[in-house]
Parts: sequence; structure tokens; C-alpha cells
Amino acid sequence: MRGDDQQQEAIFSYISLEQRVPKDHPLRAIRQMTDAALRELNSEFQQLLARRGRPSIVPEKLIRAQLLQVLYSVRSERQLMEQMDYNLLFRWFVGLTIDDPVWDVTVFTKNRERLIAGEVAEQLLLAVMEQARTHQLLSEEHFTVDDTLIQAWASRRSFREKSDPPARGTGTRGRKLLRGTHESTTDPEARLYKKSGAAAAVPSYLGHVVTENRNGLVVSAMVTQSSKTAEQEAALAMVDRLKRCAESTLGADKSYQQEQFVKQLRARGVKSHVAEYAPNPKWPNWLSEEERHGEGFAISQRKRKLVEKVFGWAKQDRAVRQMKLRGRARIDWLFRLIATAHNLLRMQKLVPVQ
Repeated sequence: MRGDDQQQEAIFSYISLEQRVPKDHPLRAIRQMTDAALRELNSEFQQLLARRGRPSIVPEKLIRAQLLQVLYSVRSERQLMEQMDYNLLFRWFVGLTIDDPVWDVTVFTKNRERLIAGEVAEQLLLAVMEQARTHQLLSEEHFTVDDTLIQAWASRRSFREKSDPPARGTGTRGRKLLRGTHESTTDPEARLYKKSGAAAAVPSYLGHVVTENRNGLVVSAMVTQSSKTAEQEAALAMVDRLKRCAESTLGADKSYQQEQFVKQLRARGVKSHVAEYAPNPKWPNWLSEEERHGEGFAISQRKRKLVEKVFGWAKQDRAVRQMKLRGRARIDWLFRLIATAHNLLRMQKLVPVQ
């Protein structure tokens, strides 16, 4: 078959797939928003393409395939490739025709490494947020922050003493902590940590998100190593990157009720709407009377459930419960992609299909 005939056949196959997808299918709206966001990143994708050797998988198709894996809770890349081999809906969303061969699993994962190195997930989240801002779905005044524990792909038994432990630890008065003297042989960046009420510490990371209070969309997300100060440090870092009004509010639970954290928010012009402890001399509260009795404090506390919905969705048969990737950079990339998928799923209910 000549080249022109092959191209026409591919176009015909794609059009036939387009006609098979119902007009009201949720993936149709998600694909429209995804295509618009990916067009904004076209220049970045051109830099990620390999110049020599085997032709690269088109980055746009890689991203669409990863979004499908998150949206449909596909447990592994191998199962994802099997789905794409026979699932016409998946082929249509990714941009493959009926006759296009499916990628090898190893080739797929190796090409994904370039996306991780290029920080594509963060740029994609920002591009989707700009669409939400265009449709006036975002609040730029009121936000909520929270974090969740992400179990690492490692075991407690994999922790071994370091061959070159530091001479001085990072604890109080130079006390050596476990994270300074031991590390996991499976995932060296994972740390033993437990949330309040947990039975035992597990190798883990912490995933942090900031949601806006109008529709519960994630406006910032990141992953850090587990520690007692990571919550406040990550929250301040994400607040610094937000597009917000001069006077804005930030709601949070009691774990953020720390003196320095509240002072840092005030220095940034952000009103602290952090939940307070019951009167107790051991656990003081640091909010001012204006912050405590302000009109928006009670509203911010009611809106806190929106961020819990993000974690509930992300941990329901998805990777956030226990990541199968190793290393903070990879987990941070996937966590941001999951936040983007959540926003797309939420926005397709708010934005009409064009």
C-alpha cells in the first residue's frame, strides 16, 4: 500500500473510533481539556524527544496513557498495555488507530523517565488550572491545605545501618535520629514515619495538596520525605507559588497549629484559618482574635472536607495508598499527575462539552 493510502486508512480508522464514542461520555470532555493543556506544552515536549536511536513515543500519547491508568485504576503498565491492545476507548483517548501496534512495556517505562526528568506533571497541572481559571472555577481568595501519608514500595525489614553515618545528628542538640543512621536498601529516600493513631511506623513519604474552596480543585501538589516539620514547610512552599489575592485565607487541621507556621502565613498576608485545640496549657493556640472570630473562619472549616475528598479519591484503588515507584522525584511526578486527573474528572462535570 502506498504512503498516501496508508495515511488515509489511518485517518479513516481514527474517525471510526471517534464516531463510536458517545457524545456525553465523560472521557470526551476530559480529552478536550487534556488536548488544550498539552498544546500549551508543545515546546517542552519537543525538547524531550530523542534525537538519535530508536524513535521515541510521542510525549502527548504517553501523558494520555498515564492519565487513563490513573482514571481507570489500572494497576500496572503491563495491564495498561493489554487494555490498549483491545480497548477501543483507550485507543481513541490516546490517539491510536485500530491498527496501530501497542508499545512494549519496557519501552513505555523508559520513555516515561524523560517526562519525569522534564517535570511535565507540574506543568500539566498548571495548564489545566489555567483552563479552570478561564471558566471562573477557581477561588483566588480561600484555600485549604492538608497532607496524607504515602506508603513507600519498601519494607521495614529493608532498613540497614548506613556505612558512613553523620558525626552529628539532626535531632535536638545534635542527637542522631534513625533517619540519619539507617536507610532502606530498597528505597533509600523513604523514611519510617507514622501518623497519629497508627499502630506502627512504615516506610513512607508525605503527599501535600492545596485546594481552592470554590469547587475543591487542586491548585498545588507536592511530595516530601516524611518528617514532623514537612507539613508546615511544604504548605508555605505551595502558598508562595499560588496565584492569589493580596488578602487570602488558608484553612487547615490542628496539625498546622504551630506558632512559627501561623507567623509565616501572616508575613505573607495570609489569614490563618487553622483548627484550634480545646483549651489546654500543653497545646496552645496561636490565632489572633480577629482570625478566630472572623466571618470566614467557620466557612473555611466547613470547606476542609473538600481536600479530604481528593485524598479519598486518590487512595481508592489508586497508587497514592502505596506507590509502586521508588524515589521522591518519581513519586512526586506521579502524585502531581494524579492531582491533575482528579481536576480533569471534576472539571468535566462543571464545564460543558464543546
